[in-house]
Amino acid sequence: MYWIALSPSHEDERTAWGWRALQFTPRVAQVDEALLLEVSASEMLWGGRKRLLRRLLHECEPLARPQWAQGATSLIALAMLRTKLRGENAPARLPQDLSLQVLSAAGDHVATLERIGCRNWGDLRSLPRAGVARRFGAALLDALDAAYGDRPERYPWLQLPEEFDLKFELASLATTAPELMWSAQRLLTQMQVWLQARHRGVLALELEWTLDLRRLNGVKLPSHEQLTVRTAQPTQDIAHLRRLVGEHLSRSALSAPANHLRLRSIETVPWGGADKSLLPEDNVKGERLHQLVERLSVRLGEGNVVVPQAHADHRPERMQKFEPARGLRVEPAMTGAADALYPPWLLAKPLPLEVQNSVPQYCGPLRRLTRLYRVETGWWESGNPALRDYFVARSDAAGLVWVFRERAPSMGQGLEHAREYRWYLQGLYA
Repeated sequence: MYWIALSPSHEDERTAWGWRALQFTPRVAQVDEALLLEVSASEMLWGGRKRLLRRLLHECEPLARPQWAQGATSLIALAMLRTKLRGENAPARLPQDLSLQVLSAAGDHVATLERIGCRNWGDLRSLPRAGVARRFGAALLDALDAAYGDRPERYPWLQLPEEFDLKFELASLATTAPELMWSAQRLLTQMQVWLQARHRGVLALELEWTLDLRRLNGVKLPSHEQLTVRTAQPTQDIAHLRRLVGEHLSRSALSAPANHLRLRSIETVPWGGADKSLLPEDNVKGERLHQLVERLSVRLGEGNVVVPQAHADHRPERMQKFEPARGLRVEPAMTGAADALYPPWLLAKPLPLEVQNSVPQYCGPLRRLTRLYRVETGWWESGNPALRDYFVARSDAAGLVWVFRERAPSMGQGLEHAREYRWYLQGLYA
């Protein structure tokens, strides 16, 4: 058997460390102040003890590295951990030279045992068993037998919850929403550990705070307030979740001081892992585009961060429409052979052109360079349909431009009605 005892650096990280330990072995138990892991059945899956310890203890971000010890039994590992925390050196012989003060079952009897000259586990084990059982109880002998491996060790193993839901008592009352962020970060850290252990990515989470007052200025207050945070793509990125929750909290107001904070997952999906590439240029450091869009959408408002979306329409000004970027995946517009002539700069509204002697004018007369590209559409809408003939033309002053002539619905198709055409500028070429 091979046991590891952990003592988290921060008390509030104990639960998160228990969840993290479950990624390495299903045999994790909380005993007194420590977490005990039995890893003999799974250590080879991690490449041996050294690699397992490195993964468990050194690659533990965002959690702080805990104090730890190891032993052949759980009680030896726990005793070695307590010895280390007491600032004492490890005894020369294990477990005979371990102090009775690091054995939980002997805690109430240490003073009595020391008076009879019994100061370590070896001294206690050498006493007559019948006399020890009568004087100190059978539980002390059972613990000693388990410590030496003569009795099976049984613990209630930790179970990973199906949903993340943790509540945290604030150290002091929070009067503004941004003051909640410090505590929210601690809960988000534990959520990341839970997501990693469950192999899930979060899409929506809820932050809820309990109000300390029931009535303020004669107005009855709700017992809780909450905000919901959603992401466009499933994530385990704690840095992005912190920034996103921080943006939401900075724009929230508390009706009264808060004394408790609760974080729970609303929607999660199986996590397929982060996309990686072997090419250095594909692994650019920094914030990803969809993460920046989510954060700016919260800061500026969803209606102020928009992206173009392809729309099925032959009129160039309606081939795309702008929608809130948050939660959308931008897809490239489908283009055909005729679309290749579209200019890079399309005017928001076509500009009417003056016509002289049947020739449209824009900084001088325009000379058509291409044959017409005809568009007849919009007949299903109220009003007149769009009847247009598009051309690429050249202006001596402005360069290449994209123009069209518009026909009335009653006009024929021939060029004998050229004087009745209305000309417009729709785009410019670089």
